[in-house]
Amino acid sequence: MKIIKPITNLLETRASAPAYGGWVLVGTAICFFGAGINTMAGWLYAISGISFALLGVAAILPPRSLTGLSIIRRPIQAVSAGDDLTVELEIRNQTQQPVSLLQVEDILPFVLGKPVQKAIETIPSQGSYRWVYYHPTQRRGVYRWHTVELASGAPLGLFWCRRQRDCAATAIVYPTVLPLATCPLVDEMGQEESKKGDPRGRPLQTATTGLVRSLRPYRVGDPTRLIHWRTSARYGELRVRELEMVTGGQEIVIALDSASNWEEENFEQAVIAAASLYFYAQQQQLQVQLWTASTDLIKGDAYVLETLAATTALEDASSVVPKSYPFIWLTQNPLSLATLPQGSRWVLWPNISSPAEQEVINWEHPGIVLQRDVYDGLRLRALQPQLQKTLNSY
Repeated sequence: MKIIKPITNLLETRASAPAYGGWVLVGTAICFFGAGINTMAGWLYAISGISFALLGVAAILPPRSLTGLSIIRRPIQAVSAGDDLTVELEIRNQTQQPVSLLQVEDILPFVLGKPVQKAIETIPSQGSYRWVYYHPTQRRGVYRWHTVELASGAPLGLFWCRRQRDCAATAIVYPTVLPLATCPLVDEMGQEESKKGDPRGRPLQTATTGLVRSLRPYRVGDPTRLIHWRTSARYGELRVRELEMVTGGQEIVIALDSASNWEEENFEQAVIAAASLYFYAQQQQLQVQLWTASTDLIKGDAYVLETLAATTALEDASSVVPKSYPFIWLTQNPLSLATLPQGSRWVLWPNISSPAEQEVINWEHPGIVLQRDVYDGLRLRALQPQLQKTLNSY
């Protein structure tokens, strides 16, 4: 069997290979021809001759039916992990004869799933067939594949042939974005600097008076950094500034330590956390950028999501993490926390291989150490509630 299968595949892709019915007819034709030699009966020669002629026609027609077919692939819209990809192919028949009994197979990368097949009864002359299918996704990534395979045994089904067509595809699966109701990592950025005050002892304002458009009552989930304390004291209730940025145009940077070595599950959660923090900061009307080892500082919803979809651990570091202003550092390496700029925050994923390493580091900035499930120490607890919990200082 190990020898027969490669030979069959070669015949199917280069010419055509007998199907089960074809092998039966080949054997029958040989038997009739042998019987004719032994008995010298003309009718046996006639039957064997007709059988061989039928086999010859059946071997020639399937490859010819695939010659005039072309395939056009429509662009694939990006989706988030867990949603279905919409894949659309158009098979065109450019010949003057209809093509029937056709099988189309889209050869997906194995990390995305098994090849998808579609049986087509007939494509009319100078016509086309539109094939749309939906493929589930489980993990983020940028998936590329190039091959669509056409197969046919028409019209007799005695021989089978396959032909490949180059039809490049790129599918982008974005990481999941968690709907955070609150996030102290983002909300409390810059509070340490505000509390220090200026040399005359007055606390620094988080924004200039000219940038305040309006004040409104405090609502649950509003960041504390936007509370206007002087007005709140005057009215006896919390008042929040609307449409205001931090003084001096300070930006929040979400920095993913993609150049380091990660456990696979930890890195996938870090990517989800980076996407969730980025969009939460945008919802709070803050200026936010993303940093990874291979891209430097970037912004823009589509660009950020595509970057996070493609990023991997142990990336080649083409840029250095900016240290001119504080950032939110996502890492599995506790040693890197000692070099963060003043006012930074961090999220640390515990490393199973060296659990005692994080106990010997003196962290100077508040952050979050993600906890593992008490029932299964190899699995992390749900990420969303941990990103929303109060920061701890160590």
